[in-house]
Amino acid sequence: MGAEIGMLVVETIAKIRRAYFVHGQPIKAICRDLGVSRKVVRKVIRSEATEFRYEREAQPLPRIGPWSDKLDQLLVANEGKASRERLTLIRLFEELRGCGYAGGYDAVRRYARRWSKERGATTAAAYVPLSFAPGEAYQFDWSHEVVLLNGVTVTVKVAHVRLCHSRMLFVHAYPRETQEMVFDAHDRAFALFKGTCQRGIYDNMKTAVTTILVGKERLYNRRFLQMCSHYLVDPVACTPASGWEKGQVENQVGLVRERFFTPRLRFKNYDELNAWLLDKCIAYARAHRHPEFTDRTIWEVFEAERPKLVPYAGRFDGFHAVPASVSKTCLVRFDNNKYSVAASAVGRPVEVHAYADRIVIRQDGRIVAEHPRSFGRGETTYDPWHYVPVLARKPGALRNGAPFKDWVLPAAMERATQIAEFTGISSPYEAPENPELTVNTGEEELDACVQQVIAEMMQRNIIGTSKLAP
Repeated sequence: MGAEIGMLVVETIAKIRRAYFVHGQPIKAICRDLGVSRKVVRKVIRSEATEFRYEREAQPLPRIGPWSDKLDQLLVANEGKASRERLTLIRLFEELRGCGYAGGYDAVRRYARRWSKERGATTAAAYVPLSFAPGEAYQFDWSHEVVLLNGVTVTVKVAHVRLCHSRMLFVHAYPRETQEMVFDAHDRAFALFKGTCQRGIYDNMKTAVTTILVGKERLYNRRFLQMCSHYLVDPVACTPASGWEKGQVENQVGLVRERFFTPRLRFKNYDELNAWLLDKCIAYARAHRHPEFTDRTIWEVFEAERPKLVPYAGRFDGFHAVPASVSKTCLVRFDNNKYSVAASAVGRPVEVHAYADRIVIRQDGRIVAEHPRSFGRGETTYDPWHYVPVLARKPGALRNGAPFKDWVLPAAMERATQIAEFTGISSPYEAPENPELTVNTGEEELDACVQQVIAEMMQRNIIGTSKLAP
């Protein structure tokens, strides 16, 4: 009976209903004309339904039934793996066959589909709306955006910070996603907000989290904890693959991509791009209503939240430290680029402090070099003053030395290079046996040393004004 009802199409049910209710035909005549049983006609007439569906109450599992427990174990274990490590159903079928299963793949596929459907019904995605008090928490995240910088297509890494109560946003673009960029982004955001929050909500980024433990327990990076301690922030890491725990900043990523980075932005450098992004953040906050306090803008709620923030503690010394060695050419290699250091640092190890925008090199606590940071490859950055002590032994290097190219010399040194037959410049250098004048270049300024030499030579009538090149 159930199977016969299940085979009825909608058109047949409609014919039965019209024949009985409209034309007044008896059940026997309807059965003869349409070729159906009296039970079917009676059920259609009594139920007043226009459609019948047959669903099997129990699916027979002659082959897979005895192996259902084992297959359940395989499916549960597979679901607990990371997405890229999960096995396909073919692989699960092969494992089940290896255990002695003699059935076919289709039975395994149907069982797995039904298992996933039932499991999904018990764990349907449902969320609890979150509410934050003023100054309670902020959220941090990264995104990758494509822009044109100086005519070249570049994928920039954009740091996002969002105050959870007021929804005030901050974004800043960087060439990298490294730890020193994290420090710089926090400092710029907190300087704009003029304070920070009690808690910071993060995903499990490697620049912050070293090890993921049970539950919410994390082993944080030492330098990251120093930054949080400086700003009096309690860091909280989300559950892995649970982006909804910091849903506000996740939504901000999509909003900024749609409103700020579309169409593709064109700027000369990062400074111009970030100045524009800061203006856009403030303009957006001033123009848009707060989603909860609809009678006020985001900026107005942010201004009201400011007194509740933890006061801004000043800039954190946010560098990433790396040990390095100094070559005989006074160069230190870092991040595929080279930077010059003071000649006195040659032969001993140094420590490179990499900031978001500059490189500081220290030796025994003393700064031996500081340069703007390069993000290219194979670039060399010189400071000619680092090589000046070397000129005392190799003055000829002043003419063709790579560090001195395009260097605007001090007036006295520029004059010395114009002296005809000046030893070591336009004549080969020869060490004097009995020097008549000794100049302490390590203690006196370079310009004063050069003036002292020229004055001494003119006093002894060694050179005169006629010896100077026109």
